[in-house]
Amino acid sequence: MTPNRLRKLKEWLIEKAILLSGVFSVIFVLLIFLFLLREGFSLFRGESVGDFLFGKSWYPISDPPRFGILPLIMGSLLVTLGAAAISVPIGIAAALYIAEIAPGRLKEGLKAGIELLAAIPSVVIGFIGMITLGPWIKNLFNIPTGLTALTGSVTLAFMAMPTIVSIAEDAITAVPRQYREAAIAMGATKWQTTWRIVARAARPGMVAAVMLGIGRVIGETMAVMMVTGNAAMIPSSILQPVRTLTATIAAEMGESVQGGAHYAALFAIGIVLFVITFLINGVADLYLHRSRR
Repeated sequence: MTPNRLRKLKEWLIEKAILLSGVFSVIFVLLIFLFLLREGFSLFRGESVGDFLFGKSWYPISDPPRFGILPLIMGSLLVTLGAAAISVPIGIAAALYIAEIAPGRLKEGLKAGIELLAAIPSVVIGFIGMITLGPWIKNLFNIPTGLTALTGSVTLAFMAMPTIVSIAEDAITAVPRQYREAAIAMGATKWQTTWRIVARAARPGMVAAVMLGIGRVIGETMAVMMVTGNAAMIPSSILQPVRTLTATIAAEMGESVQGGAHYAALFAIGIVLFVITFLINGVADLYLHRSRR
């Protein structure tokens, strides 16, 4: 076999391997979703979808049991939005500073520190938030407990920022140097070049960074279970205890009877989480395609 044909054969094999990897990834996601449907759909034989999604009471061991997850959805949304409001602007600003402004040695030190922050286990961050941040928020706002949605938002923002900063910084660094040189040659200042040219060119990568950060916030379990108070009620303020969807699954799965209504309800919560994550990724993908056009 000639070297040219051997090279083409290797390229064909690599292309097919990449294609198979993509196909298997889709198949695995579909299998996970079908598994959740199989385990959770039995709940809706005796419970309507409307009562499950919009019911205001989560009492799975009462008689009769109540499986309304609206308080859990509201708690998850409140904590996630609060974490995003804190982590996204700080994370994007930090990424711009590291990529465009920080000098060489400081840049390398900051990148290494951020990567180390991303490696801290979530249970450690949750423990620190429960011991230090919770009492501080309690004394600051003079409230009965410091384990609130605000505590969860700050804790999860701290966990999401390393992901946002690291990926956004890579996207900003990947912008061709010619963009910067052309902007400066036309008389733009350093700030105008960074904000109007570099940040706009890196916007798809920064959006991906934000989506991954929010995905980590939505899927976090241990830390949020430790710092939010675990009260399954609809919050009227960010200074009240809440309970999230993920924390409910983690806290109650070990106590549920396999095959029972409570067990099926927890899998139904998993379906809701799957759909929410899919919608967030879908909206981000539509935004990226529109930005490219």
